[in-house]
Amino acid sequence: MDFSILTINIDSFLQGLKITLIASLIALLCSFLLGTMIAVMRIGPFKLLNWLGTAYVEFIRNIPVLVIIFFTYLVGNFGGMVAGTIGLTIYTSSFIAEAIRAGILSVPKGQMEAARSTGLSYGQAMRMVILPQAIKIVIPPLGNQFINLVKNSSLLAVVAGGDLMYQGDLISAKTYVTFDTYVFVALFYLLLTIPLSLGVGYLEKRMARSHVGGA
Repeated sequence: MDFSILTINIDSFLQGLKITLIASLIALLCSFLLGTMIAVMRIGPFKLLNWLGTAYVEFIRNIPVLVIIFFTYLVGNFGGMVAGTIGLTIYTSSFIAEAIRAGILSVPKGQMEAARSTGLSYGQAMRMVILPQAIKIVIPPLGNQFINLVKNSSLLAVVAGGDLMYQGDLISAKTYVTFDTYVFVALFYLLLTIPLSLGVGYLEKRMARSHVGGA
């Protein structure tokens, strides 16, 4: 291993890591909000919204994320980072919508009926009673989607997003040292994904203990 690749280019690696982290956090928050909205549309009382939510999920889930990023970049005329972040948000939200929809359906129907009987509207009952329970149930799969989002952020490189993979491409082209450069890129990605993976594992074990205790 040529560690001089890391030491000489540390500023570029850290700049790429910063962009990757920012894009991932923004896409994480936006995809969670959009996915929650789509999930509610899919199980709500309005048939048109049901159809639109289902069409969105089925359409987006079956398109490669790279195509979505390219489409956003070319049609939206955004910069690489913005286009990539939007593309990640659109793609990830479809999977989050499915996870949250499953969580909502796992909440006993009596919860909604009880909430409505207290005078809450459908929207209020969903926001204040159903969604908090549903999201708690699906925290592990949501965590896995967030890990996938961080890894998919490497695709920002194809639209010059300035991310970690893009910086690795530049360093490799400049130094002609390909293998070592991408080993260091992989290690930086691990700095982001391993804590997330450990956090998801911790939450899964904690929820399993709480279920056993509740039983």
